[in-house]
Amino acid sequence: MEAKVITITSGKGGVGKTTATANIATALAMAGNTVVALDADIGLRNLDVMMGLENRIVYDLVDVVEKRCRLRQALIRDKRFPNLFLLPAAQTRDKSAVQPADLIRVCEELRPEVNFILIDSPAGIEHGFHTALAPADEVLVITTPEVAAVRDADRVIGLIEAQEKGPVKLIINRIKPEMVAKGDMLTVEDVLEILAVDLVGIVPEDTSIIVSANKGVPVVLDHSSPSGQAFKNIASRLLGKEVPFMELKGRENILDRLSKLFRFQ
Repeated sequence: MEAKVITITSGKGGVGKTTATANIATALAMAGNTVVALDADIGLRNLDVMMGLENRIVYDLVDVVEKRCRLRQALIRDKRFPNLFLLPAAQTRDKSAVQPADLIRVCEELRPEVNFILIDSPAGIEHGFHTALAPADEVLVITTPEVAAVRDADRVIGLIEAQEKGPVKLIINRIKPEMVAKGDMLTVEDVLEILAVDLVGIVPEDTSIIVSANKGVPVVLDHSSPSGQAFKNIASRLLGKEVPFMELKGRENILDRLSKLFRFQ
């Protein structure tokens, strides 16, 4: 067993990076893989909350790096899947507490024991980003279909390629089909034309994400959630399966339906 290390990053904050990490990690574990979700966002940890494991933290990544505990002591087993683990970030330190070489060593120790290590990177392009990128075999860049987010994603992709990391794959998050249909939001094709990297997932806007985050239950466990299915599809593609992309159709409102009705009378 030799783990693949996947860093999940973005240029802009608030585009759903931590949500994606928690859900893709859970989906990979549901498929039978042994997975570690590693929170590299030192000082602003949230991955533990997304996974509902915040009350189980004793040690964190900085404790491991500074040798106050063994790596196994810091790993938290998920409540639902015995093959899913969290390595939490420290909340009271800054990002300089972990250097790129430190994270490489942690991942090298984990590699023989697991199938996947998913690293939740801090947003932006400062020290924390470079640390999270250091051990990566593959990088997932997340953006929303907004001009500012796509511009920042383009900058991040350039930095990743300059460091010869990757391959880089793209997740477009929080797509609203109704807005796309009206021309008020960038289309998937628009984003791909700008960023010119392979697409690994499109995730629709979904209110069940908010509910799942508040409950600490990944949305992939909600079988009626379209975003949950989208994250499961991403996990399947990372496992090498060919899965068609979801068709995202906007719901017609009453005015749209009435206008069509009168058009054909």
